Amino acid sequence: MDHRPGLDPSVAEVRRAVRATLDTEDGPVVVALSGGADSLALAAATAFESSRRGIPAEAVVVDHGLQEGSDAVAAEAAAAAASLGLTARVVRVEVDAQDGPEAAARRARYEALARAAADIGADLVLLGHTLDDQAETVLLGLARGSGGLSLAGMPAERRDATGPRWARPMLGIRRRTTVAACHAQGLAPWSDPHNADPAFARVRVRERVLPVLEAELGPGVAEALARTAEQLREDAAAFQDMIDETIEDIVEHAEAGISISAPALAANPAALRNRIIRFVVESEFGVSLTRSQTLEVGRLAVEWRGQGPIDLPSCLARRVGNRIEIVARAAS
Repeated sequence: MDHRPGLDPSVAEVRRAVRATLDTEDGPVVVALSGGADSLALAAATAFESSRRGIPAEAVVVDHGLQEGSDAVAAEAAAAAASLGLTARVVRVEVDAQDGPEAAARRARYEALARAAADIGADLVLLGHTLDDQAETVLLGLARGSGGLSLAGMPAERRDATGPRWARPMLGIRRRTTVAACHAQGLAPWSDPHNADPAFARVRVRERVLPVLEAELGPGVAEALARTAEQLREDAAAFQDMIDETIEDIVEHAEAGISISAPALAANPAALRNRIIRFVVESEFGVSLTRSQTLEVGRLAVEWRGQGPIDLPSCLARRVGNRIEIVARAAS
């Protein structure tokens, strides 16, 4: 057990979380390390737990090159990982900010981590998100009105169609615990200036919105938001099972797109119908529909009055007989 004399409770809490994730692992693992308190506490716990299991663990520090001196910060984080007994590497990436710097940096980071995992034959990448990150994600999703899937927040584990399994062992741990764990182990985390920049919506949620909610509604708001996300993930998983079962019967491939049975789509409850529409469009064309776009496509099934094609990102939807065709715009 971790309750040995001298072991700080914060260190024990992080180690227990990592241990639960590594319990079924017998191969190499990668831990994403920025140098901040969350990822540094995760790296320390991974070093301890992986050594007990005799499995290799490598810390990967992704240098986005977006701040002056980022190379020195990355090198210091890698050195900290090495002092913990991990192998470490720094990966420099180029960030194409065409879709916004945050989204582009995130995409480049995950691609770099996936490549590093492939290099060492790791099937698991550990990420340092905490319960506070989850609460912030839920609030941002709520503010954007982006639906239940967004409010479900970040999953504790997920696997892409290709690539490694992504795990967030500390999703039930508060950020203050990771800070305390670093302090207890004599680790000096890096403070990212971006994490205090109010130009970022997530920072405003962290520094302004959540403290006001806690002050006005009482403590436990972050935990309540995280519980809400967990419940919504369960709902989303159930809906996905229904979607997978339904689309086998009502969706067919069409020239340059897909075809959906309009009567069958209309027969489904609105919640399932709208999710089917969003899912098939994203799967086929890689784009996410807004709420209004989704409802317009749905009206081709439930309120058909001879309306014309509906323009969507990269594609259009049209009623053809008893079917709704969604095809690439060029092919139309």
